[in-house]
Amino acid sequence: MKAIWKNVTLAESNETLVIEGNHYFPSDSINQQYFQNSETHTTCSWKGEASYYNIVADGEMNKDAAWYYPEPKEAAKQIKNYVAFWRGVEVLP
Repeated sequence: MKAIWKNVTLAESNETLVIEGNHYFPSDSINQQYFQNSETHTTCSWKGEASYYNIVADGEMNKDAAWYYPEPKEAAKQIKNYVAFWRGVEVLP
């Protein structure tokens, strides 16, 4: 699977996990140069607190376009160190 935005490959892995229709990529599969930490946090009742990344590519920022769970709850422990995408980021085989 590949995560692509602005014709840039943000992440690529054959080891994604699919949860609630989202592909979660291992953190070591992301191209760090396109990721900036965001101050945004949200809470999921069963996964825990999510943190976000802004994606910057081709001179543009896609705010909070990637998220991850630094300390997921027990029910979601398998997504620790995984990153998922939205907001126009295409996830393709």
